[in-house]
Amino acid sequence: MKEENIWLIWSSVFDVEDYEDWLKEEYPEITDPDEKWSLAYDDNMDTLGCERMNLDIQLQQPIIVIADLGLWYGRRPAYRLIRSGNIKDCLYSEYDCEWYLDHLGDLRCRATHHDGTNYYLYRVFRDDMSEEQQENFEAKLYEGKATRRDINRYTRRLGDEIADVYGWDIPRKKKTT
Repeated sequence: MKEENIWLIWSSVFDVEDYEDWLKEEYPEITDPDEKWSLAYDDNMDTLGCERMNLDIQLQQPIIVIADLGLWYGRRPAYRLIRSGNIKDCLYSEYDCEWYLDHLGDLRCRATHHDGTNYYLYRVFRDDMSEEQQENFEAKLYEGKATRRDINRYTRRLGDEIADVYGWDIPRKKKTT
């Protein structure tokens, strides 16, 4: 689904009213709002499982998650590696969240928790990056010195593979000649 130059993959936030037709058809005997919410929640979680299957795409390099964390004592940068290099492994969180492609074709997540909101950018290391270059980039992230230019130099977006799965028309990178 495209919303204001983002392409939504999945959200934990849903409206039970969006499930009304389905609930009436599948569970006409259920009238209790709590039961309806529970069934809608279960269906939404099943949809997340389907999205993980859709995005079972194995890449050649690890995925790096670049985070802007909202903590009780303020915002903090962080990063972590998804060593499997599989896009489906990006779709895990303990918080209320949504995964989407932004206007640049980057996979992102907004995850809300009791202290604030975390923002995640998922990128994959370029295939020609050496282990030493990857470590240098990680050091820049750790020190809070990485720029968008660094991110583009060492990594590439995941949006192209994801857009191919869903048939989305995202902005394509300009080819340099």
